[in-house]
Amino acid sequence: MARRLLGYGDDAVLLECADLADAVGLAPRVRAAVPAVVEVVPGARTLLLRLAAPLTADARELLLTLPAAPTGTASGPLVTLPVVYDGEDLDEVGALTGLGADGVVAAHTGQTWTVGFCGFAPGFGYLVGPDERLRVPRRPTPRTRVPAGAVGLAGPFSGVYPRPGPGGWQLLGRTATTLWDLEAHPPALLQPGTRVRFEVA
Repeated sequence: MARRLLGYGDDAVLLECADLADAVGLAPRVRAAVPAVVEVVPGARTLLLRLAAPLTADARELLLTLPAAPTGTASGPLVTLPVVYDGEDLDEVGALTGLGADGVVAAHTGQTWTVGFCGFAPGFGYLVGPDERLRVPRRPTPRTRVPAGAVGLAGPFSGVYPRPGPGGWQLLGRTATTLWDLEAHPPALLQPGTRVRFEVA
């Protein structure tokens, strides 16, 4: 799928990207490449671009052709999250991936993840990593309550539940790190572009 630019009100455009990797890799490059862009709000396959001025024809063409940075080359701040790997789904994920529980932990801690975008709940970051062996489906039946700090996998993403709530991700473990704090600035520990390393607590 080629990129597309769509109108989005008087001072924004929506850039539909080729896929998730294109969106994640393009997000950190857009503002530097196109001065009219003053804010980038990333999604799974889109970038909402708020503009200070209308896009020129050259800027529109650049947005449609600018190469995305390769997955795993983000340069945002690095956050380390200690995790107790005792999740209810760890053995099942080990079976689904063929890695076994220990192999899942090694793969999860052995790569640098990048926050592609945020959503679902305040402080919830969708983390993308270069190792595709951990791609597993969501649980067929979501849990009605997942505790705060639960670390999970779903599709191409890893994530940490910032507060208790329902959820259908495969749970690997838990972290005691606070991800959402209204007294902090910013309240969300994980922002788009933040790099994340998980380590065994």
